[in-house]
Amino acid sequence: MTEVLRIWPQAGVPGSLIIIECRGFDASDYAACDVLFGETPGRIVGASPDRLLVAVPDELTERDRFTGVQLVSAGKTSARVPFFVAERLAENLHPVANPAYDPETGAIFTTISGARGKKVEVSVWRIGPDGKAAPFLDNIMNPTGMTVDREGTLYITSRHDGTLYRVSPFREVVPFAENLGIATGLAIDRSGNLFVGDRQGTIYRVTPLGDVTPHARLEPSMAAYHLAFAPDGNLYVTAPTAAGTREAIYRVTPMGKVEPWFVGLGRPQGLAFDQAGNAYVCASLDGLRGVIKITPDAQEAELFIAGMRLVGLVFDDKGTVILASNHEIYRVSLGVVGYDPNRA
Repeated sequence: MTEVLRIWPQAGVPGSLIIIECRGFDASDYAACDVLFGETPGRIVGASPDRLLVAVPDELTERDRFTGVQLVSAGKTSARVPFFVAERLAENLHPVANPAYDPETGAIFTTISGARGKKVEVSVWRIGPDGKAAPFLDNIMNPTGMTVDREGTLYITSRHDGTLYRVSPFREVVPFAENLGIATGLAIDRSGNLFVGDRQGTIYRVTPLGDVTPHARLEPSMAAYHLAFAPDGNLYVTAPTAAGTREAIYRVTPMGKVEPWFVGLGRPQGLAFDQAGNAYVCASLDGLRGVIKITPDAQEAELFIAGMRLVGLVFDDKGTVILASNHEIYRVSLGVVGYDPNRA
């Protein structure tokens, strides 16, 4: 009898690698082995009687994304076990940080950030609740960090000119704060203050009136700063370096004190929190990459969603996580409600 004991993690984007722990899988005849996602076979990367490494298929029907996983070997078939494959909403993009979600309209905002100093035809895209992407802005070069305030105003950093832009619901774009260095990460606190990460080593605080002050100092990043607030009121930051698999998530207090919060990730990038205070970060852990879930006490971490090229994420208010790779936007409903300081 072939039996699936555990799938780790229980969700993934197309093309990602997952581990299936099983019993009785006959790997002696490779041609007679299959791992079915619905009716679509995944690619078996490695197999033994009790463990499989499998790539999630790149193309799945809507039905197959929710049908679950089933093992086939030597004429024996296992029962189906739940597994959730993320839906691809848009492609041919270039996000480099978290997308933004507007709870009032259900819209998702993301970017074609492009090479620094290079203008693209459309730099900001809007994805409606129906999952359809449409051009939104063409006049911000190298858009990077994004967030939406409680009034539905979109804010965007430009790493090209070091400016924080404010975008009205009518697409009016105005500079809100300037001289912010290589402005990348962006987050908003409960009071409406915006925090901008200059990857050269400074986190700036921008008040609702546009006044700018340095808030904290970190080591420079080779890529970008990624910022998110947690329910505890602290700001959390990732800043990829060349430290391999020992990189950290940093905690920044309201007074600007910086300390490592969790250490042991590979190239951590975009992050977000749920209402219980769990952190979710795009990184690698123990050789597998995707979204890593970390408990509020920073004592436990596990792969939550598999994904090879994920750079950012945001939760909507309906239990869905929206994922950004360096080319695509995905969504998958996992029943996790994110923490939003605007509505805390």
